[in-house]
Amino acid sequence: MSGLGLTTSTSVLQFVPAADRVLRVVLDDGWGTLLDVLAALTGVEMLALPFMQRAYLAAVCIALIGPLVGSFLVHREMAMIGDTLAHSAFAGVAAGLFVNSAFALTVSPLLTALLVAAVAALVVQALIDHAGAYRDTSLAIVLTGSFAVGSVLVTATDGGIAVGINAYLFGSLATVSRTNSGILLGMSAVVGLVVALAYRPLVYVTFDEVGARAAGLDVARYNRLLAVLTAVVVVAAMQIMGVILVAAMLVIPVAAATSVRGFKRSVAGAVLAGQVATVSGVTLSYRYDVAAGGTIVLAAIAVYGAVKIGGRLRGPGSTGSIGD
Repeated sequence: MSGLGLTTSTSVLQFVPAADRVLRVVLDDGWGTLLDVLAALTGVEMLALPFMQRAYLAAVCIALIGPLVGSFLVHREMAMIGDTLAHSAFAGVAAGLFVNSAFALTVSPLLTALLVAAVAALVVQALIDHAGAYRDTSLAIVLTGSFAVGSVLVTATDGGIAVGINAYLFGSLATVSRTNSGILLGMSAVVGLVVALAYRPLVYVTFDEVGARAAGLDVARYNRLLAVLTAVVVVAAMQIMGVILVAAMLVIPVAAATSVRGFKRSVAGAVLAGQVATVSGVTLSYRYDVAAGGTIVLAAIAVYGAVKIGGRLRGPGSTGSIGD
């Protein structure tokens, strides 16, 4: 047993430098160098700042995985699950900060947020599947319960963790650390890979759940998968958006692309709208020293408004229904 423990410890120690080397290649040699070149070509100095490079990377990742998962949620009329899981993530952050404060441990609030949000996602789906609860009722129960748990944990330390939780509530460009950037990249890769592998069943379940059951698909499993993917997106976006506004990237870019014909093309349009919103929002947030999350949401609403106005100006023939 002692030999096994030594082997495990050695493996972990070997993994940490390896992960750091990968981060150095991706963040510094790849992404950092690209933005350094852009800064030199355009004269925009903020592109060369390391914390802004991490913020832009986070923005690009969020704008990719948010609309990617949100497209399935919006067309299933489950857009508000993002808000529910965001409040669950708040409880998870509070739990992590509480453990760190009360027991002098070092637990990542992002890890506890992901854990709690994933459990909450499964609870929501279980309530829908087995408790006979309507979707909106299930979401309301989990949302209010999660927020209650979070508020209790915040006050249990006499407000000692309230300062630490503010960054997660409202988001911040400065909180995107090197380690968090690596975690976000990993989470984005996982979400993208899972959606790619399960794309056809997810589309089938989204647009024809009854037909999917008749075809022998395990609908409950894909519902749970989508719920957990939503939890991952929520926690990933929380660093910049904050838990209060994180659901916006699951919904607003998708809404902007609803007039695009074809589901795949509408997803691509939603991702594009998300990229414009997040990159613009991060830039404006830095320029005017305002909250990143709120700025991104306002930019997303502006993109949505511009798309809808442009569609009206082109006439009714420019819009169409979404098909698979």
